[in-house]
Amino acid sequence: MAEILAENLSGKAVMGSDGAELGMLYNITMDIDSGRLEDLVIDPNEDRARKSDDFRRDGAGHMLVPVGRVQAVKDHMIVDR
Repeated sequence: MAEILAENLSGKAVMGSDGAELGMLYNITMDIDSGRLEDLVIDPNEDRARKSDDFRRDGAGHMLVPVGRVQAVKDHMIVDR
């Protein structure tokens, strides 16, 4: 995957590989010891916020999507579902 600056990802729409709109990228977590990126933190769409999903959630209801599931970054971020 090409190099992308984090500032260009802020607020980017996130979609599943099945075409479902998941929400907007809120943040990205990383392992402080290794520097490895871990999870996309997604602010879910209103209808997605109430649905159970195959993604973990944090205490604020954000979806946590492992970075390894990112398939593409263009107009949207596409993640494997």
